[in-house]
Amino acid sequence: MGVAAVAGLSLVLAACGDKNEYVAPPPPKVSVTSPVKQDVTRYLDLTGNTASVGEIDLVARVEGFLDAINYTDGAQVKKGTQLFLIQQDTYKANLDQAKAQLASAQAQYTNAQTEYGRQSTLGQQDFSSQAVVDRSRATMEQAKAAVDEAAANVEIATINLGYTQVTAPFDGIVTRHLADVGQLVGHAEPTKLATLIQMNPIYAYFNLSENQVLRIKQALAATGRTIEQIHEIEIDIGLQNEGDEYPHKGKLDYAAPQIDPSTGTLLARAVFDNDKTELLPGLFVRVRVPVQHLPGALLVDATAIGSGQQGSYVLVLGKDNVVEQKIVTLGQLHGRLRVIESGLSADDKVIVGGIQRAVPGAKVDPEEVAPPPAPPAEAAPTVTTPSAATPPAATPAKP
Repeated sequence: MGVAAVAGLSLVLAACGDKNEYVAPPPPKVSVTSPVKQDVTRYLDLTGNTASVGEIDLVARVEGFLDAINYTDGAQVKKGTQLFLIQQDTYKANLDQAKAQLASAQAQYTNAQTEYGRQSTLGQQDFSSQAVVDRSRATMEQAKAAVDEAAANVEIATINLGYTQVTAPFDGIVTRHLADVGQLVGHAEPTKLATLIQMNPIYAYFNLSENQVLRIKQALAATGRTIEQIHEIEIDIGLQNEGDEYPHKGKLDYAAPQIDPSTGTLLARAVFDNDKTELLPGLFVRVRVPVQHLPGALLVDATAIGSGQQGSYVLVLGKDNVVEQKIVTLGQLHGRLRVIESGLSADDKVIVGGIQRAVPGAKVDPEEVAPPPAPPAEAAPTVTTPSAATPPAATPAKP
């Protein structure tokens, strides 16, 4: 047998003598981090619609031809701006006529006063009968009534002349004009010329369920406030194109005095500054109402939260780097972080990376990482405790 054959046979025999043993793979690598501890405010998330604080139809209250339109359709105007002008010649003539009648009545009244004075003096000297004195007094009183009537006619003529100028009763935006120059308006009934819409401030209406109303009352009571102080509650709203943000800050200024039994809801309204006209009447808005301040709340990355038959859970690092599953109660979202209302402690190490490789009961190789940036901490709502000397402000009675 050759040397090469002998060497090959030796290798085969040596290989047959080794044992095939299973070598366990190393624990999977995961990333862990501690929960973020931060003060947050619990909110009610609702929906609503914006509405104008004031919206009126501009109408022609007197008959005449439309002489001028003094604005551009859709323009923003100030209070007192003249928007439409109706022909004035007839109404100016009526005013002049009324003033002339007033002057005539005043002259007759002066003459009647003089005559009554003369007859009264003669009557005292027995040169005039009492009947003549009485007639002169009645004539004077009739002349005085004629003066009052003429003065009222002057006032009416002045008012009608004023109606020929249609002005803006408040700041706002005017819609397109509905009547053209030269058109007869105000004939038989008032003619709608345009609509004026007040844009600043602006309302947002929304509905609260009975349970939500009770939660708000409970939160007010916890801070020493009453339902009469609803104007102190801050309301935030956001538009559909503003993501999860609520950049518009306002105040609750009205709540209906009773629950609507047909819907089981209560109508509420908040008012917002709208200097830049970012909000338009009729927009759908997301509404956020604060109900409770949570000091030292725990937040975790929302991507670390799973869901199962028992509810929401997070995976945490247990003893000897063994994965544990904890059932948690979720709160609201703050940026990338989700509030954990119960089920988690500040000392837990939450698995935030490699979650798909982490199995409850299995060992892992953890690497601690920094938590995601937290949103700015929220201050506790301002509490104004009513005193005996200063009663709480009454709820506005606007509809």
